[in-house]
Amino acid sequence: MKTGGSGARTVAIVYEPRLTLDLPLDESAGTALNALAHCAEALYVRGRNAEGDEQGLAGAALVDRWLPEVLARPDELEARTKLLEGAMHGGKALALAGLALAHAMAQVLGGRYGLPHGAMNALSLPPALRFNEPVVPEAIARLGEALGRDDPALRVEELARLGGFERLRDLGVSEEDLPSLAAEVEVRPGTRANPRPVTVEDAEALLRSIW
Repeated sequence: MKTGGSGARTVAIVYEPRLTLDLPLDESAGTALNALAHCAEALYVRGRNAEGDEQGLAGAALVDRWLPEVLARPDELEARTKLLEGAMHGGKALALAGLALAHAMAQVLGGRYGLPHGAMNALSLPPALRFNEPVVPEAIARLGEALGRDDPALRVEELARLGGFERLRDLGVSEEDLPSLAAEVEVRPGTRANPRPVTVEDAEALLRSIW
């Protein structure tokens, strides 16, 4: 347990894969896709840097390779270890670069409805990638290379479906709430750090695309 609040001076973090062996599959998928969102956003967030890029690309490749293995063989220690290693790189990428639009959407949705953060990132990352691609095509292409796909957003959707995440409506998000959710997304720090400016109309369109 980490204690001490924001003033804590963490000197080490221990990752123990055995503690994840009985993690439910939906949580395994959601937390891995949250890590993948950390990796992806580090490549194009306004605070991006070379070290963050390195961590993000390493983590994305590991999550892509090992998440399907974990979901197929949840008690396989090697698969759990490699997936957790990917999450570790995602954590480093987050610390080095910061968050962008996908996390802003996930935070608003999770905060409003009490929905799992990982599941919300699983759904929010693909539309955010497509929205940002016109202004950061090289970063999106590098993510695609790490995932082994020409269309990284489509690959994230495939991974999300493996975890059982498909539409916001399936998780109890009300269509009537989309305009007010969009207004909250617009003012989130992650939105402000996004490489492409996001209007409230943009945010609503993105939410509707996954509703």
